[in-house]
Order: sequence, then structure tokens, then C-alpha cells
Amino acid sequence: MRAIKFVLKGKTAFFKVPKVNEYCYFTYGNIHKPALLGMFGAILGYGGYATQKESDDYPQYYNQLKQLHLSVVPESKNGYFYKKIQSFNNSVGYASLEQGGNLIVNQQWIENPQWTVYILLEDEESEMLASMLKEKRCVYIPYLGTNDHPAVIEEVEEVELKRTEKQEIKIHSLGLSEDFVFDLEEMSFKYEEYLPVSLNQDTNGHELKKFILTDAPVEEAYTDIYTDGVRNLAFY
Repeated sequence: MRAIKFVLKGKTAFFKVPKVNEYCYFTYGNIHKPALLGMFGAILGYGGYATQKESDDYPQYYNQLKQLHLSVVPESKNGYFYKKIQSFNNSVGYASLEQGGNLIVNQQWIENPQWTVYILLEDEESEMLASMLKEKRCVYIPYLGTNDHPAVIEEVEEVELKRTEKQEIKIHSLGLSEDFVFDLEEMSFKYEEYLPVSLNQDTNGHELKKFILTDAPVEEAYTDIYTDGVRNLAFY
């Protein structure tokens, strides 16, 4: 199975969690599939929410790319990245009804995130995206969540993946928790988080599923596991 592989990183990232309180906007701990598809749509020049028509089920980028199969390897010791609260002023006229029209915004940003991303090359869209990545071209600038966080894409290469054994191996990528049973008695770390996997057709809001990353060996796997010879990967 052919795949395109690349390193994705930046100084900061912000993937907004819809649930907020009065104090701060929080971020998911890792990049998720809808965010990646949005970035790929920018690279390919597809329209987003601003150009979506009432008759469209989804934004153009999502309609074109939702079938892609991705695997994400966090380049951190245990799946977690350092986060920091950032405060800044939003002084546009409609930002606040307070005197002076100035709104103080608090956001939780991921510091120095880095992932290795794999995309299975299965159709025309994935092949087009692979070509753009290899040629270092994009129609719109890719970001890590919002335009405050430019994305750096490097070390792009095509790799050959093979299916591997499903038991007594370790998974190096994020995986859907429902797809695996791990021997947690032999683990030294476990990262778990509900992350977006798709858009709801009626609301375009995120649909969440539980993800896991651990160094515990697999007891049972209900999905195919691929390897590039160095890492074992789960795709979704």
C-alpha cells in the first residue's frame, strides 16, 4: 500500500474545543482529522465554510476529502504537548460592547507541536494532494487551526506500507480506542482524548470519538495495522 508521509509542525497550534467558559478558549491536545482535511483543502484550493451554499451538505473541502485515510504520530514522549494560556486584545469594532470596543481574549495554545502524518494513496484526490506536498506548492497558506499558527510541512516522501500482525505489537500512532484492546499492565504511558473525526451532516459540527496512544502491546485489534518498517500505524 502506497502512502505519502510528511512532518507537520509549528511554533504554536490551536484546535478550538467548542465547549468554553467565561475565562478561556481551550484546544484539543492533538491535531484531528477535520483540521487536517481543512489544511489539505487550503493546499488544494477548495472552498470552506464561507463559500458553502445552503444546498450543500458540507463545505467543498470536506466533500472532496472526507474519504481520505490518515494516520497521525505525535512526536512527543507520551502523546502530550505543552500548552500555555495566551492573552491578547481584539479591538475590532464589533468585538465587544464594552466601552472602547476592546475584548481581551484568552486562548490555550499548544507549544511547539510536531506530528508525522501518513495519507494512504487510494484515489485521485490523495494523489493530487501528494503531488502538491512533494512539489511544495499550495493555493492557500496552511495553518494549524487558525491563521495565528502557520504550519510547517517538511520531509515529504512516498513510502510503501505493509499490513502487519495485530497482536503483541505496539502502535506508534493515535488510534481509535474502540479498535484496540491493549495489555495495559505493560504500559509506561497512556494518552486518551475525545477528538473530532468527522462533520455532522445537519450542523457541520464535529463528531467525536475516543483516541488512544500507549506503549502497551496490542492484545486484540479490530482494524488493519500497517507498518513502514519502523512504525506501526492505525488509519482512520
